[in-house]
This record gives sequence, structure tokens and C-alpha cells, in this order.
Amino acid sequence: MVLEQQLLPYFQWLLTGGDDQIGALPTFALVFLGLVMAGLAVGYAIAAARHGLLRGGDVTYHTIVDGLREIIDTSPRRIWALARLAIKESLRRRVGVALGVYFLILLFANWFLSTNHQDPARLYLSFVLTATTYLVIGVAVLLSAFSLPGDFKSKTIYTVVTKPVRAGEIILGRIIGFTIVVTALLAIMSLGSYVFVIRSLDHAHSVDASTLERIVDANDSTIGQSGRTTTDAGHFHEFKLDADGYAATSTVNGHTHEISPAGENRFAVSGPHGFVRARVPQYGKLRFIDRNGADKDRGISVGNEWTYRSFIDGNTPATAIWTFDEVSPAMGQQYLPLALIVRVFRTHKGVIGRPIAGQIQLRNPETKATSDPFPFDAMDQQVAEYNINRELTTNNGQPIDLYEDLVSKGGQVEVLVKCLERGQYFGFAQPDCYVRLPDGSPAASYAKVCVSIWVQAVVVIAVGVTISTLVSGPVALLFTAGFIILGLWRQDFVDIATGKSYGGGPAESVYRILTQANVMVKLEESVLTSLLVGFDRFFAKPIMWAVAQFLPDFSAYSTVEYAAEGYNVPWDRVFQDVTTCLAYVAGLALMGYFLLRTREVAR
Repeated sequence: MVLEQQLLPYFQWLLTGGDDQIGALPTFALVFLGLVMAGLAVGYAIAAARHGLLRGGDVTYHTIVDGLREIIDTSPRRIWALARLAIKESLRRRVGVALGVYFLILLFANWFLSTNHQDPARLYLSFVLTATTYLVIGVAVLLSAFSLPGDFKSKTIYTVVTKPVRAGEIILGRIIGFTIVVTALLAIMSLGSYVFVIRSLDHAHSVDASTLERIVDANDSTIGQSGRTTTDAGHFHEFKLDADGYAATSTVNGHTHEISPAGENRFAVSGPHGFVRARVPQYGKLRFIDRNGADKDRGISVGNEWTYRSFIDGNTPATAIWTFDEVSPAMGQQYLPLALIVRVFRTHKGVIGRPIAGQIQLRNPETKATSDPFPFDAMDQQVAEYNINRELTTNNGQPIDLYEDLVSKGGQVEVLVKCLERGQYFGFAQPDCYVRLPDGSPAASYAKVCVSIWVQAVVVIAVGVTISTLVSGPVALLFTAGFIILGLWRQDFVDIATGKSYGGGPAESVYRILTQANVMVKLEESVLTSLLVGFDRFFAKPIMWAVAQFLPDFSAYSTVEYAAEGYNVPWDRVFQDVTTCLAYVAGLALMGYFLLRTREVAR
């Protein structure tokens, strides 16, 4: 699974942040302060234009004081009453149609999804969760964007404001009401999706008696049987029964089956195991050795613009080295459970379909004691799981103990991976090798993915309700949709603003497009290029950075990839997303209050 940014522990993320960023709480405080100051400046400018400089300041002051007083006097009972009105309004708008559309999609989904796939669970989970995300966010956009403008247009807002309610309560009531509706829709869709995936992937095999063959020992005594299952869902499994008639089948399409005796010459085959998983990885720190034996932070580039992975060349000393902390026998008792994902880059095809040979070694980072290499066959971008036995040998054949000799006193061990074939390359990122901890609950991890969808929908609702206080429904719809799209590209805004992207800022990029200049080539020095670079540096980039601080990173909120790839969603990730959601709701609700106060009807 691709993890381009390291997931920080919740409190570190909240208070201090990572190496190149400050904590979420200080960031929120700075952004909130900046928005408040900008709002005060704009509000005063408008009031001064209408009433004069002194009168404008007085109007601004009283607006702020009255707003703070109303926030303090906010009544949960009135908010709940307005939320119930929002729920009834949603039902009148027939939001249940979204459920009909969703179940219609599931009804015909099996026409286009196949269980005879290399990883059918990934295919099914990615499909249903992506469809759920789009439908839920679509409903959130439509409900929030057209609610208040519809009330203004039909004059029903006058009935509301004649009651003892405040502008802030109207905003919060709408947000909470629509959130309840979207939560109910999401819960039904999620439950239906999970049942759909489990039932679609479920299939049954039986033992093909015609394929059974005896397994004998040196004395020609039967010690088991080998054979294969019948074909179902487009595949079959091979197996080797022990003397008692038990076996685990080979792994095909990401799953296995258990075989047990069911009478004389009869066997029972269980349902599939391993389709839906929630792997819990423990990541290490990655570094490289190049072909000359020098330590490097990264491997070599093979020309791919995506720099997430770097590569080591085959049949050379080039090595990828992961250092793992807190390694102990409790991880796997008599073995060390490892998982490895290899991105294979071929400079020549070789034998089509044949994997690329590699090797794994374990090393003590203090004593440098190294195990004998373990050969493996690398298939591109497949999760390969290995159980490294506790009893090992060194390069010269001396017996050693994994946990006593290869794990340092501080609980560290190094995993060294090489590519053995000349002209071929292995690509790695830090999360591509990890120690396998016991799996989590797939159902619980699936529920956490649904929480991330809920977070996105609630943020969209808050944005839609806030902007709809000021503009008409279609304009609010376009603004909210644009807000989502810009949020998906938030990281690009940050990269451009901080100079991490190629091609410079907006003005320089336009110039390169018009002159067809390569983004990697430095522009010729001239008055025009100096003006363009200066415009980007002192005007365009600061604006893009400021906009990026306000935009939610919708691409980062999605945890669909966790479920699709079979990984457990960490609780730190859930807490971070929910905290960010609450921050957006609080800030946008406050902004919506002051925007609504600008309308004559809400004063």
C-alpha cells in the first residue's frame, strides 16, 4: 500500500507535527486568526463604505459583540428543533432515491466484477466504497447547497426568524440535520456493501477425488495424499493432506480453504479464508547501499517521475536495508513474520511470466552478525509474506538464534534485500517491508473506512451550508463542487507554493507553456522572466499557500485504499480525521453565522 506521508501518533500530530510541519492545533489557531483578521478587515471596509469611517467601526464592533453574545446564549434545544426541520426537508426532497440508485448499482455490479481476478477482494471493496463515497458526497452537496437559498426564495425563512432563534442556531441546525440524514444513508449503504462483498466472494469447492495421489515415505508407507479441488469461481486449489486427512490449500486469488475429513474417503472444504483482511504492519526505517557499497538515503532513479519509490540494480552490492525496532519473540514465537512488496522494473523481459530472483538476509545492527540469505521470487507489486525461522545459520554455516544473535540488545534487527538478476531492478519505499503483527478485525477496519467517508460528507455539508447563506443555490453548488475539486489537489498547491514542484509558479508555468520550454530547463534571464518569477514569489505563491491552508485535503481523508489492499485503518488516522472535521465545522459555522447576519432577514 502506498503511504507517501508517515502517519504520526495522534497527540504528536495535534500538538507538534512532523519534521516539516507544525501541529494541527497551532495550524488551526493561526488559520483561524488569519481568517478572523481578514473578516474584520473586509467587514469594516464594507461598513465604512456604507456608513463612514467612524460609524463603520461602531457597526463592526457591535456586530462582533452581539455575535459573541449570541454564541454564548446558543440553545441546544433550539438547534435540535431546527435540525429536525432540516431532516424533514431532506425527506421531502426524496433523498431516499440515492439508496435506490445505490442498490441498483449493486444489483448489476456482478456483471462487470469478476471473482476470477488476481485480487478480487481489492476489486470489490474498491468499487463499493468508491461508489458509496461519490453518492454520499453528492447527496451532501445537493442538500447543503440548495437548502437556505430555497428557503429565501420561498420566503419560508421568514417563518423561522420570527421565532426566538439566532442566526448561528440556524446554521448549526442545518449542518446537524443534514449530517444525521447523510449518516443514515451511509450506514445503510455501508452495511449493504459489506454484505454484498462477502456474499459475492463466497464460493465452495469440493475435493476432486480423481486427482488424489498417495504421498509415501522412504519405506513406501502412506503419509498423506495430494490433489486438487474442483473448479469454482474460475479457479481451483492444490493441496497436500496429512495422515489424518487435514490440509490447507494453496493460495489462489488471495485466499485459501481448509480441508478436513468427513467420513471414509470423503472430505469437507471450508469457505474461503483471507479474502478480506486487516493487516497490522510495524514499519521500519529504510536506507540504501549503492552498487559501490556507499550508504545512501535513496536508491537510484529509473526515470519514473513519481519519486515515491527508488530502485536497486540487480547482481550488484546494491541493497535496501530496513531497521526495525522493538523486535521480540512475542511477534511470532518461533519465527519472525515479515511482509515484502517489490516493484519490479525490467530492462529486458526475460522469460514472460517468470518472477525475478532476490534474497533476504537478517543482520544484527550492533554485532553485524548476518544470517544465511533466503532466496525468494519477486512478483511485481504483490504482498509476499515470509516466516523467518528462529533457528538459522550464518554465512559460514554456524548455527545462530534469530532473537538471541540477530536482534540487538535494544530490540533492533536489520532486513537486507537484494536483486540477484543482472539488468533487473527492485523498487522500494519505506512501507514496502514490515513486520506482520496479528491481524485486526476486517469488519472494524471497514467501519473506520466508512468514518472517513462520513468525515468528507460532513465537511462538504458545512461548506455548502455556509456559502449558501450568501449566494443562490446553483452558485453554492458550483462553489462547493469547486471546493471539493481544489481540496483534491491541495498538495499540489502546497508543492507549488513551497517550490517543490517543477516548472515554477503559475506565471512561470504559463510562460513555459506558451514558449514550449521544458520544466527541467532553467529559463533564460531577461526582464520578462524576472518579472514573472518575482510575481510568483511575492504574490501568486503566497496566495496559493494561504488558500491551501484553508482547503481540506479530500484525497488524504479517503481510507478506501486501506480496505482494498487489506490493511487495518489505524485509530490515530480516525482520530485525526474526526478532529479535522470538527475544526472545519466549528470554523465554518462561525463564518456562516456572520455571513447570514449580512442578510436583512437574519438581523
